[in-house]
Amino acid sequence: MISKEMRAFLASFSSSAEKKSPATVAEERAGLDAFMAPLKVPEGVIREDLELGGRPARRCLPTGARLDRAILSFHGGGYRVGSLAGYNSFMSYLAVACGAPVYGLDYRLAPEHCYPAALDDAVSAFIDLSQMIAPERIMLVGDSAGGGLALACLQTLKEQGWPGSGAAALLSPWLDGTASGESYGTRRSEFQSAMQSYAGNYPLDTVGFSPLFGDHSGLPPLLIQVAQDEPMRDDSTQLQARALAAGVASQIQIFDNAFHDFQVFTHIPEALAAIDGIAAFFQETVN
Repeated sequence: MISKEMRAFLASFSSSAEKKSPATVAEERAGLDAFMAPLKVPEGVIREDLELGGRPARRCLPTGARLDRAILSFHGGGYRVGSLAGYNSFMSYLAVACGAPVYGLDYRLAPEHCYPAALDDAVSAFIDLSQMIAPERIMLVGDSAGGGLALACLQTLKEQGWPGSGAAALLSPWLDGTASGESYGTRRSEFQSAMQSYAGNYPLDTVGFSPLFGDHSGLPPLLIQVAQDEPMRDDSTQLQARALAAGVASQIQIFDNAFHDFQVFTHIPEALAAIDGIAAFFQETVN
């Protein structure tokens, strides 16, 4: 049964066309943070600011956590918006569910910093964290653009000869800058334009931000979560097919009565249930 919180959120999309879009990237960033920052943070989670790979980062440490395992989280926001402040709630709930610290990364954003800035930051952060915690005991988690960043990070680590993570959970991941999937429908050009702000002079099928087209062989176990009716759905279903064909232990969870990136909105019961699913995957794959 759909929760009243989810029902209200879905209803809000029907009037979204009437809402005035932010005029600048700064306003867009401020607006998202203003909405997400007040989301509840569970009790008993200590937040500590630090650096990973030369970038600001934050550790969310729940009571009784195992310190020999960790999650490295890349926030969503189309490579343009999103922040650690806005993701305090999601990272904290994920840390409690997994019983392990969650490290969030403040990677560089477009249009000030185009590709490969975010990918370079992600790779450097993982290598830095893997000096403290064995890489096979780290799970990457990313939502929307952060999901694409997590997959591209794994592919880059493999190409460069670094060990990858023990697992990765990709939440409504943005994996295809060309927006080739049928699920994009009439919004294809919108998503292509959005990716172009990060892509800069690179073609939209560049694997570093369109990891759907990369080499998936040798990747760790993957969990993919996606909403049935979201524009990026086919990114996830195509990745699942390609990953399985490459011999990757990949599983996909498709949610009805949900929306893109719903997992990070922790005031919705379905988001907390999805986080529990991520935690179960973590326990199964990261020992």
